[in-house]
Amino acid sequence: MTEKNTGFRGLRVLSLESRRSREIGLLISNNGGVPVVAPSTREVPSGPNPEELKFASGLLKDQFAIVIFMTGVGTRALLQAIESVCPREQFVAAMSRAKVVARGPKPTAVLRELEVPIALTVPEPNTWREILQALDANAEKLPLNGVGVAVQEHGEPSPELYAGLKERGADVFPVPVYQWALPEDTIPLRNAINALTKNQIDVSLFTSSIQLRHLLRIAEEMQLREEVVHALNETIVASIGPVTSETLRENGIKVSMEPSHPKMGFLVKEAAEQSADLLRKE
Repeated sequence: MTEKNTGFRGLRVLSLESRRSREIGLLISNNGGVPVVAPSTREVPSGPNPEELKFASGLLKDQFAIVIFMTGVGTRALLQAIESVCPREQFVAAMSRAKVVARGPKPTAVLRELEVPIALTVPEPNTWREILQALDANAEKLPLNGVGVAVQEHGEPSPELYAGLKERGADVFPVPVYQWALPEDTIPLRNAINALTKNQIDVSLFTSSIQLRHLLRIAEEMQLREEVVHALNETIVASIGPVTSETLRENGIKVSMEPSHPKMGFLVKEAAEQSADLLRKE
């Protein structure tokens, strides 16, 4: 009889997840961990803003040959913002005339709800690199040189993507849809920082770059940034994927593992399964 995998085995696991904080807390518990969940972000709709309105106008005039949707939340928010100036049917018809690129399953699901044809779905791990690689591999179907390309931003600009598109001759038009703000209540985040600096966290989970930025922003306010970076390096740091890992490393934090698929469930499960081995290596 094989020994049952007890996952985290009682390790204290920090998550900075906000929108799905309850879900990740349950995942951590179900995988044998003690969850410490400190919401770190808040989505703030930025529209209808001038860029969204200009995008809607340009789309109706067929000025964008390619439209790249980065997130499901952003796709839905963009539609809601534009509905104030353009009927949904007209907007969907205009999108159907363009070549639509979906960065992963979440925008794909929203676009299918709208019955918008998708010309290209970007494979995992869905970073700007995969977007450019997918476009290069489909250059005949989606030529970039001399065409307008609109990009629905996902909370933050993606300068590497914009630079890559411009290098390929595209006229890039970023469309900011929502912004990331700190949560209205930052006490859980401050408590997490204190827990980190007192060595009360064993595993730290990151599902986006903005989580780290907000953690360090509050740590700076508390004059504990260096201590937090040091403390994180004393934990198992599990990152959802390459973009988040890059941000962690840029801030002096070593990444212990990435999951086989850039999804929250895989992150928690595989971090739990690997935690004993990772602790021995640490």
